[in-house]
Amino acid sequence: MREIQACCGSREWAKRMAARRPLTGEPALLAASDEIWRALGRHDWIEAFNAHPRIGESRAASKAHLRSAAWASQEQSGVAKNANEVKLALAQGNREYERRFGRIFIVCATGKDGAEMLEILRRRLQNDPETELLEAAEQQRQITRIRLKKWMAE
Repeated sequence: MREIQACCGSREWAKRMAARRPLTGEPALLAASDEIWRALGRHDWIEAFNAHPRIGESRAASKAHLRSAAWASQEQSGVAKNANEVKLALAQGNREYERRFGRIFIVCATGKDGAEMLEILRRRLQNDPETELLEAAEQQRQITRIRLKKWMAE
């Protein structure tokens, strides 16, 4: 269970994924993940969000699995290419998001640079709390799928 939890920081998601073994092939694995993720509650989603570092940072609020931390660093590598003003704006945006929604900003960062993520952050700050929770959950679902593919390839 601990090994797959690197793909998603929710213990309940990992427990339910482990209970589904054996899953044969990537399509079955991804379908089970999506089904389980969508059936989880708000508490489980937030637990998964907290396993991520803030965009532009390298440490998660909770104790992240080493593999998860390495993947997060790869996923956020686009931020490093941006100017300091983008990094500072992301840090400010992260703080504003946390004040507004009470949790860290989650975005599927793979393939995005810091400026793109900043634009997404600013747009999502306009969401109402329920819409934003669902958007964050969808972003986590996408991140989990990418990580499951990496996990299977190792």
